[in-house]
Amino acid sequence: METSLHQQLKEMYAGKGARIEVPLENYRIDVVRGDQLVEIQHGSLAAIRDKIRKLLKDHSVLVVKPLIVRKQLVKTKSRGGPVVSRRLSPKRGDIFDLFGELVYFTRVFPHENLTLEAPLVEIEEWRYPGHGRRRRRRENDFQIEDQKLLNVENTYRFQTTIDLLRLIPKGLPKQFHTGHLAKLLRTDRWIAQRIAYCLRETGATVQKGKQGNAYLYEFSKTLKCRAA
Repeated sequence: METSLHQQLKEMYAGKGARIEVPLENYRIDVVRGDQLVEIQHGSLAAIRDKIRKLLKDHSVLVVKPLIVRKQLVKTKSRGGPVVSRRLSPKRGDIFDLFGELVYFTRVFPHENLTLEAPLVEIEEWRYPGHGRRRRRRENDFQIEDQKLLNVENTYRFQTTIDLLRLIPKGLPKQFHTGHLAKLLRTDRWIAQRIAYCLRETGATVQKGKQGNAYLYEFSKTLKCRAA
């Protein structure tokens, strides 16, 4: 079932004169704007990887991957029932969450016909009691009824490897490992490992041996620029 979030994003990207839910080559395209196909993917990019790869052969494609950076939790008594409580989720997201999806998409991005956009969104998530059979804490036993867009805080656009590198601030040594990257970005090592993988697979970096158990990387000399 389509969420309100997906519908709202389709309408936002369609604007005037675009077509929505268009059949094309055994697929259904979210939005067609002139010669550009727009696919809005709230789920995993892995799920549309093969579809996008095929469409890119003959079409210009914009993939929109919304990243939830703030979430208002709305709890109802039952599905469609009255609201019991509202609270702000303690979990926060940021643009670096994109790399958790990009690890499954590096054989598609970058491509001359592909643009990847990541809007950072604040949403409402409507929940009702799930009464599931799993052994878990009662407060975590819920079903998601809907997700609704509240605000778009910012939008990042990526067309080339250089666009990815602009997310990485200066300050890394010439040869660096994921520990250096994690410290620079003030994030967990496992997140830095995802970022390093994506940078290597998209040609932004090359692997240069090891330091202990850690792989060392350098920025590719074929790129004309990196982080501003």
